[in-house]
Order: sequence, then structure tokens, then C-alpha cells
Amino acid sequence: MFSIRQATVFDIPELKELYQNTVLTVNQKDYSAEEVEDWASCGDDLSHLQESFDEQHYIVAENDKREIVGIVSVNDTGYMHTLFVHKDFQHQGIATLLYQAIEKYVEEKGVTKITSEVSITARPFFEKQGFVVDEEQKRKVNKLCLANYKMSKKINI
Repeated sequence: MFSIRQATVFDIPELKELYQNTVLTVNQKDYSAEEVEDWASCGDDLSHLQESFDEQHYIVAENDKREIVGIVSVNDTGYMHTLFVHKDFQHQGIATLLYQAIEKYVEEKGVTKITSEVSITARPFFEKQGFVVDEEQKRKVNKLCLANYKMSKKINI
């Protein structure tokens, strides 16, 4: 039903749209309109996303129409920067599929712990994957500071 592949820089326009639409719709249940608009505006700068391709390993999930329906990224030290599922494809196992691919990737790199900064909305998903909250925090996104959690999971290699 969904396939996984490494993302390329040619995916950036579609990734930008997925990221912004997801933040503006899915995250509005836990954040104010002003907060999600500020958060989504981080995707306006495509050069920042291109730069992050040098620092992060990006994987996407595609549906049978080859539309990107999810994205995840992690660096070689186990910091997971991104995990978003398209607003129209929530609760279909895509986030789990992407997370499993990233966990396998970091295991192959010899990483023993995955860390991430997780939104209020995403916290239950991460807890189901075995992550624990290390710290609650307020993190500056663009202009505003939003509540989120530093979370981590030890990896058994």
C-alpha cells in the first residue's frame, strides 16, 4: 500500500507542502492558530531544507500514485529532526513505517539512542514507539516559542 524510499532534493517542493499543510491542520488541535502559522512559516525558506539534506538522512513514504504521504529524517548521531504524515493520510500506519525505517538506519550506523524534539500532538505516537520524555521545554520556532518535549529511546543493537 505504501512504499519507502530515500528522499532526494527533487522532492523538496512536495516536502515543503506536506510539512506546512500538516502543521497548519493536524497540529491545530494542540497549538493556537498563531503558533501553527509561525511553525509552518519555517518551511518558507527552501534553501534551509536543501541544507538539511546534507546533515540529515531523509526517507519518504509514497502511496500507489507515487504521492509523498510522509517524511522522516535523522542524522548519523541519532537526532530525528522530522517526522510528518500528510494531513489526509493520518492514522494509516505511515508514521510507524517511517519510524521503523529510521530506527533500522541508525542501528546500522551503530547508534544506541534516538533523540528528538516532539510536539504535543506527536508525543503519544513517540511514547508508543518506546520513547520517554526527558524534558518539557519551550522552543523558539520562528518568532514564537512553542511547548514541546525532548524525548529519547535507547536502541538495542
